[in-house]
Amino acid sequence: MTSDSLPRPPSPALGWVLLMPAGLGMLISLLLPTVQTIQLSLESGGSLTPRTFVGLDNYAQLTRTGEVWSALGFSLSLVLMPLLVALVAGPLLAFALDRAGTRPRRAGLVVLSLAPVVFSPAAVAVSWLYGLRPGASGLVTLATTLRDPATGPSGLRLIVAAATFGVVCALAVMAFLPALRGGAVTRSMIAVGVIVALATLAAGLQTFTLGAILTGGSRAQTLAGMQYAQAFVQGRPGMGAAVATLTGVVLGMLGLAAAIVVVAAGVRLWVTPARDVAGEEPYEQAEDAATGRAVQVASGHGGAGRAAPVAGRAAGIAAVVAYAAVALVLTWPWLAALTRPSSGPGGGLATHVNTWVPAVIGAVVSVGVAYLGALGIGGLRPLGRRSEWLLLLFAPWLFVGVGPLSVAGWTDMRNLGLIDTFLALVPPVLVSVPCLFLLTLLCKGLAERSGGDFVGGVVRPSLPMAGILAVVVTLLNGQDLLWPLLVAHDPGLATAPATQYLQLRQYGGWPSAGLSTPLPVILAALLAAGAAQVLYLHRLALRAGAPGGGARSPAPAA
Repeated sequence: MTSDSLPRPPSPALGWVLLMPAGLGMLISLLLPTVQTIQLSLESGGSLTPRTFVGLDNYAQLTRTGEVWSALGFSLSLVLMPLLVALVAGPLLAFALDRAGTRPRRAGLVVLSLAPVVFSPAAVAVSWLYGLRPGASGLVTLATTLRDPATGPSGLRLIVAAATFGVVCALAVMAFLPALRGGAVTRSMIAVGVIVALATLAAGLQTFTLGAILTGGSRAQTLAGMQYAQAFVQGRPGMGAAVATLTGVVLGMLGLAAAIVVVAAGVRLWVTPARDVAGEEPYEQAEDAATGRAVQVASGHGGAGRAAPVAGRAAGIAAVVAYAAVALVLTWPWLAALTRPSSGPGGGLATHVNTWVPAVIGAVVSVGVAYLGALGIGGLRPLGRRSEWLLLLFAPWLFVGVGPLSVAGWTDMRNLGLIDTFLALVPPVLVSVPCLFLLTLLCKGLAERSGGDFVGGVVRPSLPMAGILAVVVTLLNGQDLLWPLLVAHDPGLATAPATQYLQLRQYGGWPSAGLSTPLPVILAALLAAGAAQVLYLHRLALRAGAPGGGARSPAPAA
């Protein structure tokens, strides 16, 4: 076979073309709102009063009273237990599954998928408030601590830790498990651990739904709650924008730190070959330390053609059972609340249309744009070995959700006359930066093993991940409370989380805990998650450092 018959990759110049939509989306929906937020933070006035430039007065007032530092400290305190779960329970469970063998690992991943699929912050918060009703018993009565200002903050911390245990542990396992398959395990696990820790801290800084529903922000205020109260309750957008700017600075630094770790450590993802008919585990390529030549090694799951040790299987199964038991106990308030009748308006077909149609549209756009950018950066490598450094352009918004940009976003929607329209319900972010990072690392790893076949070696095996991420982003969009609460004041446009919030906080009723997790959506998501775990995610591998892991292929001839 001559070199002319080998696949010819497209020109790296095409990478710049594919990156353009992501760059444009970043400029329009991330950079411009960031600049607007900073400008608003330097002004005073409200929606009905003239705005005047006041310089740093808003920041001086926030820091002088110390309220912003209290909100920052409380926001960080909410993630202490979740952070411990992510960095201790997550790696231990991942290690147990890694040594359990193929079938227990697949089954365990399917079980772990349940928590992220059914997790709805609004539904969880509503279900815990049922502990305030007469006759309540069991774990849910922890909600009674929320009534007392002295015990409210501690009670909220415990409820957040209990409510998020399942989803945090599951996501941590899914992050750490590929690092055990790709070689250079120590470096890879450290890199993943740093990213998981930074992401958990960033999520804590943006906690809004649980605090808004459980306490209304009256016991202890998070940064997101303080921003909402200042900008939209008290009608002081300048103060709200100042809180958002301070939050954005911290989130930007966390995002830059994560990006530097990812790029400097040389993190890459790829998809290992499926098991063959004989039941052998896939081989991987590694570099011999002495000769520098590629050799084949077993993938680390019991060796080729051998079953995992009985002890490993037993430990893996026991770990999954223990996780499931703890998660079941901690999610029981939500499970029990599903049978409770609601008492309040809303919850019809229109509510579900308002919730899921804009969520799907936002996910298809933001993930689709991110996928094109990932193909450009990771697949076509326009800057060669330095291509991943292009991710630094997007890094300040890696962990930024809608919240810190919501003051500017709401202002734009009002100026465009889109408040109380169906179009306004579509999430305003045009490019998902977390998806861009993840897909870029995957395209990078696949490109290194593609042999120049861009379509067959990069595009085809990365498409399933783009689809999986589109489903994930759809679920996240559908469970968001803040943005629909801001742009849709018409009850006919309320989403499911907004309906739950309004029934509880404004109408004095008891909303259905299952409104934001309708059975058809849950069943469809569970089927998709199970198929994704068994057919695709189970085979992901991650490596930090020089290329070493790879697809099943013969080692080069001597």
